[in-house]
Amino acid sequence: MYDSAEISNNPVLVDRFGVVAVNSALEVDVYGHVNSTHVNGCRMINGISGSDDFTRNALLSIIALPSTAGDVSRVVPMVPHVDHTEHDVDVIITEHGVADLRGRSPRERATSLVENCAHPDFQPALRRYLEKANRQGGYEPHVLERSFSWNDE
Repeated sequence: MYDSAEISNNPVLVDRFGVVAVNSALEVDVYGHVNSTHVNGCRMINGISGSDDFTRNALLSIIALPSTAGDVSRVVPMVPHVDHTEHDVDVIITEHGVADLRGRSPRERATSLVENCAHPDFQPALRRYLEKANRQGGYEPHVLERSFSWNDE
């Protein structure tokens, strides 16, 4: 007899049936990395369970979350813990809109996430962050000191 996880989380079965996976997250960063399990990157509040199998192997992988938690943005410059990379996530949805990340460069993903998914109150600060990060260059440019203090204000 098979263990139930061998069936429910089996990547071959997930792929074969054309599964559309919808998972939640604590936060996402502007490049599409997803933190589903750790508050502030260190305090684990839940396990990843089978979401990794579904996110990685689904025909379409969707992450749905509110744009804020109280007065804190859940679309951030850089997540402190990555459960799902930008390579495994196809679409991110908040109450403000949809960012389709498929086939987009990191800078295109960032623009789409900020414009379509971030709460309007946080969009100007995220735009400023991206402008400064893009001046520094790199594949997924970051301003580390600003990333680490994003929600401290």
